[in-house]
Amino acid sequence: MDAIGVVIALVMLFLVTAGVMAVVGTVKAAKAVAAKVERHEAHARRTVENAALRAKTFTKPGAQGQLAAVRLSLRTSLDATRQVLESGLTEDSQLAESLQLLARLDAHAAELDREMRILEREPDSVRLTAKLPELRERAGRITHSAETMRWAAQDRMRRFADDDLARLSRECENEAGALRHWDLLTGADGASDGGPGAAAGTTAAGPRANGAPSDSRSAATAGAAAARADEEQRKGIASGNRLRAEDVLGLGEPLNRLADRLRKPNTGGA
Repeated sequence: MDAIGVVIALVMLFLVTAGVMAVVGTVKAAKAVAAKVERHEAHARRTVENAALRAKTFTKPGAQGQLAAVRLSLRTSLDATRQVLESGLTEDSQLAESLQLLARLDAHAAELDREMRILEREPDSVRLTAKLPELRERAGRITHSAETMRWAAQDRMRRFADDDLARLSRECENEAGALRHWDLLTGADGASDGGPGAAAGTTAAGPRANGAPSDSRSAATAGAAAARADEEQRKGIASGNRLRAEDVLGLGEPLNRLADRLRKPNTGGA
């Protein structure tokens, strides 16, 4: 019995919890739908009011038409700024502060719009004409502040887009270089194969470029002769033959010629 009671209690607890969660979910969904409907309703109402103000600027001459134009310009500027800030909020969280300032600015604009809407029903056209410059000046200040934030947000988003595009371009160039890896390998192989040959060709072509082929040949002949003399001398020493002093000093041939001249008879003296 105790186990059955525990099971029943758990089932009842589960049912109560599910019921509470269903009620909470339903309430939240209803609030979300109501807020969405309210936003759409406010947007539709504002759209209708803007269309009515645009019509008044053309149909009502004088101060009332000018007043409607001021209201329309104020509403249009605030709506455009709000759209720009809200569209960039997902990518730039710093625009949240700008939206807060816009909300405060919108409160002043709503108060001014209410005052101008009341003045539209003013039967005294003289009073309306006298109040119009002041109202236009206040609306211009609000409009200028809204436009300043809107232009700054647009410049900021464009700058971020340019930086992102430049970074993406560099990454694409690096990727293209990585895909053409055989160009780097071919250049490295050509440098390693042609390096010594090119250096040897440059060294060999140096004397020709200087215009002295005969000097190079004579230097090569003298070097070969010296090498042969050294080799013969080494062979003589290795074979055990005695070398004369005049051969070592290179005086053997001049001494032989002097001895031949001394051996000739002196016919002129006889």
